Amino acid sequence: MAVMTSSDAEQPSALIALAAAGDELAFASIVRLYHEDMRRVCVVVCGDDGLAEDAVAAAWSIAWRKLRSLREPARLKPWLVSVAVNEARQLLRSRRRRALLEIPVIHVDDPGGGLDPGAAISSIDLRNALARLDPNDRALIAMRYLAGFDATELAFATGRSPSGTRARLARLLQRLEKELIDA
Repeated sequence: MAVMTSSDAEQPSALIALAAAGDELAFASIVRLYHEDMRRVCVVVCGDDGLAEDAVAAAWSIAWRKLRSLREPARLKPWLVSVAVNEARQLLRSRRRRALLEIPVIHVDDPGGGLDPGAAISSIDLRNALARLDPNDRALIAMRYLAGFDATELAFATGRSPSGTRARLARLLQRLEKELIDA
């Protein structure tokens, strides 16, 4: 097993090479760097925290086994997120259930100030509009706005061209905007 040094940890390609060679510390560093992005995208795709965690856990298992197949170390994050999204989709298909949105009851001690009820309603409207999208479309939006992918990274993660990805994202945003205006 290779040993990771502090200078290796600074080089993504070296970190990937060490992890692919079986270095558990290097792989743990990769997990620490990308786990939260993967989880946030999967939460949007699944609409359920528990299901998202299951998808990410399954994705890490796959990543550990297939890290050697990654040809472009610069695309590690899009690759990891796309693996997690695929696992989230599979879990959604296997469960074949409808997501139920629970509205938490918020207790406000100060009746004159605090939370804006309109903002809470807007948030619920947005969640409902996102829930009506196909999981692939939710994944595209989550990868763009939660994981911060640019068009090239989105294209790599989704298997589309950058221009096709931008066009699809623009159509989705127009659809969401129309639904939110109509709500």
